[in-house]
Amino acid sequence: MIHILLIGLILFVLYFFSNALKAREIALRAAKFHCQKLELQMLDEYVALTAFWLKRNQQGKFQGWRSYAFEFSATGLERYHGQLIMLGSTIISIELEPYREE
Repeated sequence: MIHILLIGLILFVLYFFSNALKAREIALRAAKFHCQKLELQMLDEYVALTAFWLKRNQQGKFQGWRSYAFEFSATGLERYHGQLIMLGSTIISIELEPYREE
């Protein structure tokens, strides 16, 4: 019986890790696209997970709520911070720090 629980736990951890990697990839693509659309340069080509919670979506189903941080530049000289919020695989919002334009 303990072996079945251990296998179930391992499978759950693998599923959670795979789901987290997919969500991170979606967030990275969305942040890059948002920066390109605003003619900004995304710095370091990464997003960093800053928070994770379980929240209900509009249908009442629990999904992972994730907050990612990233950095961008408008002029290439300064670094500014951005935040991207996801619920499941849906982008909820992308917020950028006020930045100086050339």
